[in-house]
Amino acid sequence: MWFYIVGGIVVLLVLYVLLTYNSFVKAEVRVSEAFSTMDVYLKKRWDLVPSLAETVKGYAKHEKQVLAEVTKMRQKNYDAMSERSKLSVSERLADDIVRLVAVAEAYPKLKANKNFAKLADQLAEVEDEIANARKYYNATVRIYNNKVKVFPNNVVAKMFGRKRERMFDAPEEDKAEVEVKL
Repeated sequence: MWFYIVGGIVVLLVLYVLLTYNSFVKAEVRVSEAFSTMDVYLKKRWDLVPSLAETVKGYAKHEKQVLAEVTKMRQKNYDAMSERSKLSVSERLADDIVRLVAVAEAYPKLKANKNFAKLADQLAEVEDEIANARKYYNATVRIYNNKVKVFPNNVVAKMFGRKRERMFDAPEEDKAEVEVKL
């Protein structure tokens, strides 16, 4: 009699571990798919920035620092980067793009340039796509991280080496208070 009870408990535990393991695999696949979606838009922006920098360079020859930083960052091979590297480089590139557009604001002829306007519009579209992809990515990471942290799933997560994923956060300088003067 006890043998059947113990056997039943063991079978239920093994079944639970298998089902939980499979749910981790499915959640990881969703996180990977979400990152891939975001990665497409990050790569689009990565490829768009040199054209924007070249257009600005023609008008703002003395704004060497911003252009040099963008050019230096673009020398890295995007496809060879890890997911973590892509996220951190993307955050730095976003800062450089803001500075590049700020430089462009100082040059009315540049702002009126059709090529610059077209590139700026494309960049705005890509930034919107990245924002939406970030939301989706962070939502899938949140679901996955909840699975990793919630008991009793966390026991299975530790058994199979599952760890929390990093969300795509806004850079610290974007979180700072903005002072508005009217």
